[in-house]
Amino acid sequence: MQSPNHSEEFYSKLKAQLYETTSWPSKYLFKFIIKSDPYKISKIEIAFDNMGAIITSSVSKNGKYTSVSIHVEMKNPEAVIEKYLQIGKEVKDVISL
Repeated sequence: MQSPNHSEEFYSKLKAQLYETTSWPSKYLFKFIIKSDPYKISKIEIAFDNMGAIITSSVSKNGKYTSVSIHVEMKNPEAVIEKYLQIGKEVKDVISL
């Protein structure tokens, strides 16, 4: 999933899938891939500040890209989608998985 380029239909389907497969509130895993840029990594981490998130990052073999994984308790699918949209707006060229 790449934000914010997805359509309203995409997010509608995602929301339905999340409701069907998970009991809410629930832990959710966000995963983002970006070019290795400390500023962009920081922007992602700040978006989850004060949420009790566990954040890990891993740099690719050649150091060009960084994967950022965030495990965090989310209250419902709408909150998950809002967070994807927020990151997509705040961090240029992020890939959301």
